[in-house]
Amino acid sequence: MAGGKMTDAQTSGPRVSYGSDAVHFFRAWMAAPLRTGAQLPSGRELAKAMAAAVNPDAPGVIVELGSGTGAITQALVERGIAEERLILIEADPQFCALLKRRYPGARVLSGDAYAAPRMLRELDVGPIAAVVSGLPLLTQKPMKRQRLLLGLLRLGMPGSAFVQFTYFYRSPIPIGTRNIESDASPIVWWNLWPARVFTYRRPATALN
Repeated sequence: MAGGKMTDAQTSGPRVSYGSDAVHFFRAWMAAPLRTGAQLPSGRELAKAMAAAVNPDAPGVIVELGSGTGAITQALVERGIAEERLILIEADPQFCALLKRRYPGARVLSGDAYAAPRMLRELDVGPIAAVVSGLPLLTQKPMKRQRLLLGLLRLGMPGSAFVQFTYFYRSPIPIGTRNIESDASPIVWWNLWPARVFTYRRPATALN
């Protein structure tokens, strides 16, 4: 079920270990800094703030972009979202293997998260309830970030959310005159480094 008490499937398997995961993350960052973006996984408070922007009762799948070692994934599960509703897209093969062990009920896709709209259309996974992104968006050109946002919002339910954190004060995705609603959380100070969570939505009348 979407809310309430977690099932056995949600509580089984190894979970996030921030100490050892920091080592995995730093090694991945050293190997491919632009792809990994951050030297460390998201902290607990930032992960909780990301998950809080997702309505667990909204119908459809939850897509996570750049899942890494699963810090935000764990916060989604703790919010009451069943693993079977999760689609985790991650480019690093070692992270993919780790996610499969930790979240055996989730669907883990290895690939470029910026190709997510095409990947999801080909899989015909049904409506998307929310997208949660840990991608280092600012390493990409503004137009590429905007295309990713619009492509995924078009696959979502009316009013579905695209959730993204940033270490900067302003929106990491330029929405310009697009008919997109956005709001930002207070700064999450208990994170290395302090971050904000931006949530984007397209009104139901502007989904096509």
